[in-house]
Amino acid sequence: MSKQTEGQIGPVAALVRSTFLVNAVYAESARERGITQQQGQLLCVLMAQPYGMSELGAVLGLAKSSLTGLVDRTERNGLVQRTSDPQDSRAVRVSLTRRGAALAEEFYGETCRRVEALTSGFAPEERDALAVLLSRVVMDNHVPTVFLD
Repeated sequence: MSKQTEGQIGPVAALVRSTFLVNAVYAESARERGITQQQGQLLCVLMAQPYGMSELGAVLGLAKSSLTGLVDRTERNGLVQRTSDPQDSRAVRVSLTRRGAALAEEFYGETCRRVEALTSGFAPEERDALAVLLSRVVMDNHVPTVFLD
């Protein structure tokens, strides 16, 4: 364990604690819109394009049964729809409904605003440096695009 000096924490603790902070923002934004955090993630992923179930599972890091339950619940709420995959008649694609697209835009915009506010005390060059370093962490670890830039 490393010592904290003058408010500094190590990179491991900083990354772990920042995930808790961002997850809390994400959860609050979702809760205010009557969806779960996982449904918010699903909506954000689908903003870019429809996905097949296996692709969606890989992007979200979910097992087939967990993903099926998430899509079922979100479909019952009228936010996503399943359609036949034109390339494979046995497969389905998941896409946003009109209502889902509107909610995704609202959720995405508010979540971005709140996450952006976390660094409101930073100078522009500090924000740029943070973006460069975090981008390296994300790219070096091949994190899928679950939130648009």
